[in-house]
Amino acid sequence: MKHSIIDALRVKPFAYLMSAELFTQLGSNIFNFYLIFAVFSLTKSNTAVAAIVLSFTIPALIFGIPAGVYVDRWDKKWVLFLSNFSRALLLIALAFMHENVIAIFFFSFFIAIFAQFFIPAESPLIPTIVSPKLLLSANALFGLGIYGSMLIAFILSGPIILVFGRMQTLLFLAALFFVSCIFLWLIKVPGAKRERRIGNSQKMTRAMIDELRDVVRLLSNTKEVHHALFLLALSQVLILLIASLAPGYATSVLKVSVEQFPLLFIAPAACGVFIGAILVSFLGKVRKDKIITIGLFLSGIVMVILPYGSKIASRDIIIALNLYLPHIVEITTFHLVTVIAFLLGFSNAFVFVPANTILLENTSDQIRGKVYGVLNAIVGGFSLLPLVAAGGLSDLFGVTTVIIGIGVCLFLLGVLRVVFRI
Repeated sequence: MKHSIIDALRVKPFAYLMSAELFTQLGSNIFNFYLIFAVFSLTKSNTAVAAIVLSFTIPALIFGIPAGVYVDRWDKKWVLFLSNFSRALLLIALAFMHENVIAIFFFSFFIAIFAQFFIPAESPLIPTIVSPKLLLSANALFGLGIYGSMLIAFILSGPIILVFGRMQTLLFLAALFFVSCIFLWLIKVPGAKRERRIGNSQKMTRAMIDELRDVVRLLSNTKEVHHALFLLALSQVLILLIASLAPGYATSVLKVSVEQFPLLFIAPAACGVFIGAILVSFLGKVRKDKIITIGLFLSGIVMVILPYGSKIASRDIIIALNLYLPHIVEITTFHLVTVIAFLLGFSNAFVFVPANTILLENTSDQIRGKVYGVLNAIVGGFSLLPLVAAGGLSDLFGVTTVIIGIGVCLFLLGVLRVVFRI
């Protein structure tokens, strides 16, 4: 197992996919932060930030399932290519209207639509280009690519926006998507064949309905699949919730500017996911459901502790310890928040990586796109109420209360998995 990660990278199509994913995630994550930064700067409202997050999650609810159905009929490599090419063009257009709030919401929505075709094509492509024995390692690497690039993106996002300005930042992001297209062009899928397309729209609609019934039947009859789907959705919704709460948490709890937040919190969280994914790849003999349960418990505990970094730092034991430490390594609120953020990302990897592997192991290539399309729709649906509620509740009761509530819910979910053995 210790050499399987390197073996997976030796597969050229997978290496190209990883490279394309790196540039795609860099562009996507910097753009997501750009949206949050721009809207919060213009409105100073947590509710408005929640609204911009909804602008790139609602398309998942509307287009997630249809996109998944079509992706299973198309060449996934070219779906990825055209999705990124289209997003690059839209970013260039937005660069010339970057000061218009309505334009920001408009382009965020349409860029997210193209992302709905990208998402159900990327993970399902992995089993077609790597052998089954490398699947867990490839998924761990894929997670590393996603969160490693997220780490880089959130370290660079603030400085990039401040140094280049909003217009040049958007043009830079378009360039990242164009570079990813080059790597996607190089991918050769062994034995790839174009799916036969049904001629008229009526037959296509009937076929789509029949195929979705098969997916629903699989999800309802296969415990492993619907549990994995739920956990993946939970993992992604949690990330969206943290993103929507980030500006308020930065300004009201940490007392720092929004631009500093990625380096202080998001970067260590992404680093935690990176390390956690590596560890999970070496836990091949441990049952995946146990790894997931551990991740849920740890996530819940960390979320509850998160708002109290400053209070922990002011405890007598920490103050006494600082008396014996050199000034340069004294324990501060920011140190504790960084550690907590790292643990939050670490625990998220314990949910995301094994759940994604379970989903790929229990689905065939013919329906994976539809399954991931359903996942996108679930994420879009699940995130609507929490995001709206989190933004509004944060404005009414404070970010701290909302973060603690999320942590309690995650911990209780872990308890339910232990009690009911799910």
